[in-house]
Formats: sequence, C-alpha cells, structure tokens
Amino acid sequence: MAKLSRRKFLATTGAAALLTQTITHRGTSGSPLTQLSSGVYAGYSDTPEVTTAKLGFIAVTSCSPLIIAKAKGFFAKYGMPDVQVNKQASWAVTRDKLMLSSADGGLDGAHLLFPMTYLIATGEITYGRKIPIYILARLNLNGQGISLANAHKNLNLGLDSFALKSALAQKALTGEISRFAIPYRRVTGDFFMRWWLAYGGIDPERDASLMVVPPPQMVANMRGGTMDGFCVVDPWHHRLIKQKLGYSAVTSGELWNNHPEKALAMRGNWVDKHPNAAKALLAAVLEAQIWCDRPENIEEMVRILSQRQWMGVKSDLLRDRLLGKFDYGNGRVVENSPHAIKFWRNNASYPYKSHDLWFLIEDMRWGHRSPEFQTKPLIEAVNREDLWREAAKLIGQEKAIPPNTSRGIEKFFNGLEFDPENPQAYLNAPTIRKV
Repeated sequence: MAKLSRRKFLATTGAAALLTQTITHRGTSGSPLTQLSSGVYAGYSDTPEVTTAKLGFIAVTSCSPLIIAKAKGFFAKYGMPDVQVNKQASWAVTRDKLMLSSADGGLDGAHLLFPMTYLIATGEITYGRKIPIYILARLNLNGQGISLANAHKNLNLGLDSFALKSALAQKALTGEISRFAIPYRRVTGDFFMRWWLAYGGIDPERDASLMVVPPPQMVANMRGGTMDGFCVVDPWHHRLIKQKLGYSAVTSGELWNNHPEKALAMRGNWVDKHPNAAKALLAAVLEAQIWCDRPENIEEMVRILSQRQWMGVKSDLLRDRLLGKFDYGNGRVVENSPHAIKFWRNNASYPYKSHDLWFLIEDMRWGHRSPEFQTKPLIEAVNREDLWREAAKLIGQEKAIPPNTSRGIEKFFNGLEFDPENPQAYLNAPTIRKV
C-alpha cells in the first residue's frame, strides 16, 4: 500500500516533470539518496501526510538544529518544505502556544526545556489541563552555565560557592534580597542553580530568591544591578562578559558532564495524526544535528544563527563557545573544553529514558512531586525514543542507536550519583550541603 500511495502522490504532483529534475545527494552514511527537486525524499516510501508544521524556538544556542534544519533545507529534503520555525519571546509564551494547535494560532512543536514537556503532559504548568506531548529527540548536551555580577568578582567563584554565603548574609543584614535568575522553574537551569548554591551551604529557598527571567532579558537585568547572577544557555554569558557586567563561575558541563538539555517536543495529537510527517520532520532535525556538530560547519552555522530572523546576535558572541573556547571573564580561559555544547556526539540526540527519570526524581528531591508518584507510565507516555530509532534508520544512522534506553549511572560535581536502577538512593540524598 505504501508504494501505491506513493505512485498516487507522484501522479498528482506531476511525477514526469519531477523525475526529470532529480539530483543525487550522498547521505551521512555514505549511501546515495535521491531527492526530487520539490524536496520530496524519494528514498522514503511513506509520504508525509502534510508538508508543514509550526515550530517555536528561544534565541539560545541549543535551538541551532531547528534553525539549521530550516535554513539548510533538511526539512524540504524529507518532504516538508513548508515547516515554519518561529522565534518566541519566552519559555512561558512557548508553553502557552503549545497548549494551542497551529490551527488556533499556536505551535505544533518546539525547542523546549525537556522537563517542561513532562510538566505540560501532567497539566502542572498548563492550568491543570493535561496536554498530550512527546519528546522526539534531545537537541543537545551541555551548553548552560552560571554567571555572577561584578559585585561578586572579588570572590572569584568557581565550582564551590561557599565564599558567596557570607556575602549574601551581609546583604540580608541590610534588608537586601539576593536575586538569581533562572529560565523557568523545575527545569535543568533551576536545578543547576540550586545545586551550585547548595554546595556552598546556601539554601536557595531561604538565603536567595530564584526569579524566572526570559533568557534574552537576563543580561539587561544584570545591567540594572538588581540581579546577583543567572543560570542560562549561551550566548548570554559571553554577552555579559563582553559588556563587562560580570563573569562566569562554571559551565553546566562542569556540574554534570554531558547532561541532557533541550528537547524537540511535539504535540501528541499532531504526531498521532501525521506519523509519516513526524518521522520526516525528526529525520531532518537529526541530520541537522549531525551537521551542527561538524567543526567545518561552525563558521557557516554562526553566520546563519546571527541573522535577525534567527538569534539576532553578533557572530563573535556565538563562535567561541560553540568551538569549545570558554573565556570566564576573570582571567580564566579554557580552550577545547570537553564541556562544550554537543548536538550529535556522545549520543546527544537520543532521548534516554533514564534522563527523564532523573528529572522526575530530582523534582521529588526539591519537594515538587510526591515520592509515591509513578514515574514509568508517564515516561512511557511522553518519551518517543521508538520514533527516534526509526528516524535514525531512515538517515542511515543505525550505528548511532544505543543498545538500551538508559545511559547508566550519572555522576555530578557535588559527589552525588544517580543510578537509574536505584533512584531511591538519589532521592534520599540531602539537597543542602553542610559546611
């Protein structure tokens, strides 16, 4: 039936004319693939049910695969030339638009903080309304960090925040509130800020105020002098340093090397209604992730990302950290850092279920979720690594498919470990270090 529907499709789109204009493209596996001039991928027998989808992104470097998939024609290659990739003002706006279908002025999918996907599915951040939503892929590993205002530059803070504890206590004596910006609550950026503060004996609930600030507005908030620090994805750390408003204490890869970051999330009803289109869209994003991770493509990627319709920031704010060069703004410069953002290397794209379990357990550690909450049914409902495997095969990347859905034991900077086979041990670990 797949071949029959394919013939019907080609007939209705002028197959004779199209087939005279075929071009050969060599895929990532090295095998020749045929692409029609219309953008329909002829090596793919299951024609996408639609040629469009509306995707959102926030202007941080983790959005790169979606932008590249559009700008470099990967969506078109897999039969979806009309996919829209639109900039959003904040994660809250993205959340609200995901509550709506594209037919109602919303989004079909987005570049999203991966824990948000679970909070949307349970209705915890969507006003009690449970929205069926899937994680189709991780978009990157690493890429975040924690930066401080110049008011704390004399402390020269790094992994250990203990020296900050007395500074915050002094502010409290004068009635001042110590504020730290995070991109959203109950996501990696929130937890990383908590980890870092807590490691120095600073209670993030009592000794500081964690405030949600959209990433593009974080540097402006630091300029106003009302913010002590922030946790966010690049390029905003580099902009802070270039404007001499502060310095970086740590990159998130130093807190948890190769930690999971953003996800490609799609509304469940869109995927269920358009399974072929979902696979095609995912294949395009995976191929874009491979492209983004090739060093020879960095300069072109920077030129594309810097354009106003995409991230709209200067190239020099993007280039260094994409290349793994970290200028911390306090005299420390690291070249070829192992903690640079990764889009495909080290299984960056595969959505490990063990990472989703980590989030739900971490959520419990900070009191946001009952320890009795049943994690497995929710993970099975949201994580569509099965579709990832199909898309990987489609683009000739069978060897990139991990042997199982767990990455194994994860180790963190504070000495804690998360074993997916024994999550209770991690759940029982204290949140605040005694110093």
